[in-house]
Amino acid sequence: MSGASGTPYAASVVRALLEAGESVDLVVSRASRLTLLDETGIAFRDARWRDDLREWLARGADGKPDTFEADIDRVRHWSPGDLAAGPSSGSYPVKGMLIVPASTACVAGVALGLSKDLLQRAASVTLKERRPLVVAVRETPLNGQTLRHLVALDDAGASVVPASPAFYAGATHIQDLVDFVAGRVLDAAGVGHGLYRRWAGELGGGRPGRQDTGQ
Repeated sequence: MSGASGTPYAASVVRALLEAGESVDLVVSRASRLTLLDETGIAFRDARWRDDLREWLARGADGKPDTFEADIDRVRHWSPGDLAAGPSSGSYPVKGMLIVPASTACVAGVALGLSKDLLQRAASVTLKERRPLVVAVRETPLNGQTLRHLVALDDAGASVVPASPAFYAGATHIQDLVDFVAGRVLDAAGVGHGLYRRWAGELGGGRPGRQDTGQ
């Protein structure tokens, strides 16, 4: 997680990864902790990260309690300043990396190959090891410099997934829009989920009364 607005996207992705049986190496940047505090009131602390993570994942995008029963024992937390952490090495076994949400500062750092913190270092490692890197950029409007950085990431093999909800899936709540973006991130990473109704070639399928979930 980097410091862009959009912590509900990250929560949805983490929940879905755990529900899919995946293990998660979690890096919450210093800037993203400020965003998390601002958007949820939760102060993410290294010393009490399990309690803070459990509280965060148990909330929906509207701040109200949500059902969450996945096992957070499959989450391993790494401090953003720990450049000796597992994900900083190419020999550390991972399937790929998702940056959700990705700020323009994070995008620039990864595109330029910087390693000012663990998040950027892990992203650089992911690219050099030719593993999937999904960057869910959350900013608008985008200036030319950021667009060039995004093109550089695409050229390097990353998948750029703008945090842009769609409406054909028949969303009726904020969480539906959040889950659509999270689902597209997981699609890019090759992780199965049932977060949104998929397009099936039928016009009007997202109208009220037609929101059958597709797998």
